[in-house]
Amino acid sequence: MRTFTTLEGNSQRLDGGAMFGNAPKALWSRWVETDEANRIRLSCRAMLVQEDGRNILVETGIGAFFEPRLKERYGVVETGHVLLESLATAGLRHEDIDVVVLTHMHFDHAGGLLSEWEAGKPLQLLFPNATFVTGQRHWNRAKRPHPRDQASFIPELLTMMEDSGRLELINDGEQSRTLAPAWRFRFSDGHTPGLMIPEFDMPGGPVVFPGDLIPGAPWVHLPITMGYDRFPEGLIEEKEALLDYLVAAKGRLVFTHDPQVAVARVARDETSGKYRVCQQLDAAKRLSE
Repeated sequence: MRTFTTLEGNSQRLDGGAMFGNAPKALWSRWVETDEANRIRLSCRAMLVQEDGRNILVETGIGAFFEPRLKERYGVVETGHVLLESLATAGLRHEDIDVVVLTHMHFDHAGGLLSEWEAGKPLQLLFPNATFVTGQRHWNRAKRPHPRDQASFIPELLTMMEDSGRLELINDGEQSRTLAPAWRFRFSDGHTPGLMIPEFDMPGGPVVFPGDLIPGAPWVHLPITMGYDRFPEGLIEEKEALLDYLVAAKGRLVFTHDPQVAVARVARDETSGKYRVCQQLDAAKRLSE
């Protein structure tokens, strides 16, 4: 039997214009609220999958590893490591996680692998009993980043993961050695080269964790991309293919950055061709069907 639960991590406030790319504020302000600095509220949500006696965590959010100056720069709201608190609410410690699946290595998705910042103390790699699963092509990108996205990676984290001896890198089209055959991966290059999107089946249809390909409900609209996306036109094509699949398969999306919608199904208007979310879940909930 397989169940999944969404878990909240540390939240952020980031510039709304950056999050909505070339879309005008007159459009995106219909969907989100801004503060006095034009920042919008964002979750950094993870997903806990429990199957065959194992605990599998998809993403770890931004965590609490930033020192105070960088914490302020990147709009991290909470001081403590919220994901660890969410795991505790679910009755787990980070030591209980068997596998951590990472869509990509940007710090707002992988930073939760690190311990909370403390003055004068080195950061530690958490999840000591987990295998870390991510894509080979994106790992190559993280190790040799472009100047455009170099600041998005944590070099010391990459070293820690390699040194752990528990890193599994998946090539396009490969099956994971660590996860059950029911897990499938598609790869996307629009946000960052080699982003890995996990998918598995449930009785109610497939569940997909798209990461930054579709970070929240507003980004279901095809033209909406982020200023952080490396190849926006290609991303739109990748997004349309995934959304068409989900509509046909009656699948669900788990949104990592949407502060209001955690899980949703997708529908497409037959007249306009526009996509929309439906059957939304707005809170952590354990789902088995």
